[in-house]
Amino acid sequence: KTKFWQMIGRGTRLRPDLFGPGRDKTDFLVFDFCGNLEFFSQDLPGSEGSVQKSLTQRIFEGRLAMVQALDTAGGERELRASTAGWLREVVDGMTLDNVLVRPHRRAVERFSQADAWESLTADGAALALTLSGLPSQVTDDDEAAKRFDLLILRRQLAQLEGDAVAAERVREAVQEIASGLLGKLTIPAVKERAELLEEVAGDDWWVDVTLPMLELVRVRVRSLVRFADKATRATVYTDFEDTLGEAVEITLPGVTPGTDVERFRAKARGYLRVHEDALALQRLRRNKQLTSQDLSELEGMLHDAGAGPADLVWAAHQPGGLGLFIRSLVGLERAAAEEAFTDFLGDGAGYTVSQVRFVDLIVKELTTQGAMEPARLFESPYTDVAATGPDGLFAEGDVGKIVDILGAVRSTAVVAATG
Repeated sequence: KTKFWQMIGRGTRLRPDLFGPGRDKTDFLVFDFCGNLEFFSQDLPGSEGSVQKSLTQRIFEGRLAMVQALDTAGGERELRASTAGWLREVVDGMTLDNVLVRPHRRAVERFSQADAWESLTADGAALALTLSGLPSQVTDDDEAAKRFDLLILRRQLAQLEGDAVAAERVREAVQEIASGLLGKLTIPAVKERAELLEEVAGDDWWVDVTLPMLELVRVRVRSLVRFADKATRATVYTDFEDTLGEAVEITLPGVTPGTDVERFRAKARGYLRVHEDALALQRLRRNKQLTSQDLSELEGMLHDAGAGPADLVWAAHQPGGLGLFIRSLVGLERAAAEEAFTDFLGDGAGYTVSQVRFVDLIVKELTTQGAMEPARLFESPYTDVAATGPDGLFAEGDVGKIVDILGAVRSTAVVAATG
């Protein structure tokens, strides 16, 4: 619904002198050929949305499920041990100083020990599952290999669960990969595995295939998958003839258009830049604690910038409230951002070039964005300086200090509670 109203909002933009001097835009028409107006005039339930799981997380969850399935089925102790060992290594690579890992400290400490995986109860598996999406120093940059790992894992799980349909689907996919690699025998690494690839590409190998056989193929072929040609999709041509019905006027009763976010932000940013000398805005940009009077003045500035009641309500309900929203538009003064790290860095003599550069990246982001979530420390461009984030760059305890500084900077844009 938000996207729909953003589309409508583009039609409602003011256009002075559109039809000549003094003849401004007064109305607009929407030609709807797909029933959008009738659809969005209803009271539709919102979507909670979802976050796409990473390949590593899906592999972790799949291997955890395989350990449980092997415990239920019995047998294949060697495969069970190697799978549990991989899970333990991933958990052991989770740094407890990481702000994302820290809340799971007890579970990480438990499952980083080998004996925790020897006998896995249902409750234990559920607890281990909560660790699947956490960052670990045990990484694999070969995306193609990881996709092959997941493919073989799905076949193994399908056999354990007796899902013949899923097992057959995976077999066809693996055979296609093996056949494709047989066309790359000029590559020495592929040629070395030619005999195995020929077997896997055929049908006989799959008769009564066992879990250890699948695991052996995974280990020996995973590093070769990157050489396979990417699958191509056939071009589909369509030639439909539209049938148009009679034009009907549609009214949208009781529906208030939402905020055109980008237009609102651009308009407010332009106004605030012109009025940077306002006291409340100066306090916000200089990292001084906002007062309720400052907040009222900032709200008035948004109103003067042309924000309507719906815009003000939307801005006030953004994470951190109105003060943090406005700071995201104007940023911090660089001097204020640098001052926030003065006690941390001192004269910089005790830090390496990479550490100083890492902090400088934080200062730059605060200058443009006004605030920063600690989770950003484990994303680009910070991981370009330190692949595992600040944990692999700073001494123990320093990461916590950086997080505290970011929290302090954020808090100055929020009016402190009184009483």
